[in-house]
Formats: sequence, C-alpha cells, structure tokens
Amino acid sequence: MLTAAWRDARLLSALATLLLALSPLAAWSGEAVPTEQDPVHEKRAVKLSEELRCLVCQNQSIAESNAELAVDLRRQIREQIKAGRSDGEIVDFMVQRYGDFVLYRPPWKATTLLLWIGPLLLLAIATAVLLRNLRKRRARADERDLTDEERRRAERLLTGGGEEQP
Repeated sequence: MLTAAWRDARLLSALATLLLALSPLAAWSGEAVPTEQDPVHEKRAVKLSEELRCLVCQNQSIAESNAELAVDLRRQIREQIKAGRSDGEIVDFMVQRYGDFVLYRPPWKATTLLLWIGPLLLLAIATAVLLRNLRKRRARADERDLTDEERRRAERLLTGGGEEQP
C-alpha cells in the first residue's frame, strides 16, 4: 500500500512539473487578427503600408516594422479605409501629418531636394576626398628619393640576391 501511494505521489509530482514547464507557452501569443476582415480592404491596407516608411525604423516600411508607431499607422490606415477614403486621401493625410519623409518615393520639390540629390552628393564628396588623398600619397612617395644604399639593397632584392644581415 505504501508503494502505491509513493507511485501516485511521484506521478502527481511529474505532472505538476510538466504543467509548470509548459505554462509559459500558454502566455505566448501572436498579434490578434480580426476574423471578419474584408480581403479587398486588407489588400489595400497592406499595399499602402508597404509604400509608407516607418518613422522609427526609417529603413523599413510600416508593413514590416513592429514599432508601436508603425502599428498605430497600420491601424489608422485600416480605419480610414473603413471610412471610405481613397488611397490618395490616406497618403495625403499621412504626408500632412508626418511630412514627405513618410513616403518611400517623396515628390520632387524644393523641400525634398536633399533627399533626392543627397546620396549622389555624398558619393561625389567621398570620391573627391579619396582622389585627393591618393594624389597626396603619390606626391609624398615621389618626393622621397632613395639613398644609394637603399637602391643597392633594392637591386639585390629584385635580382634575387637576398638581403644581407647587418
């Protein structure tokens, strides 16, 4: 009788340990998705979300980002779609609220000129600095002449004679 009670206690202990080990999985959940979504509206929302830049991440669209602001912007897009606004109206609203930087393809105008020309300007500056440094390095190398001893040593190395130990 004692062994049966002992077995039951071990079984309950093992069961309790298993339940405790699996309890974190019960709290783990993904983002809730409403089940009554209109597929046409959802496609529009995803398309618009892919065209707008996350202002927190800056290198991701709001469709890709998990930042709180991106989640709020996706929610705003869905609300405006439900309200019957067109894609152009929704994009205009976002630009009015967050500026042209929210667009992956900002319009060509004076305020966005740096966004369009900036990368080319940086490339041109980097190329100019590189060329200037290479010319300076080449000029310094040409300025310094070898001594007679250095020339003889270089000739021995080039002809395969090796270098003498001092």
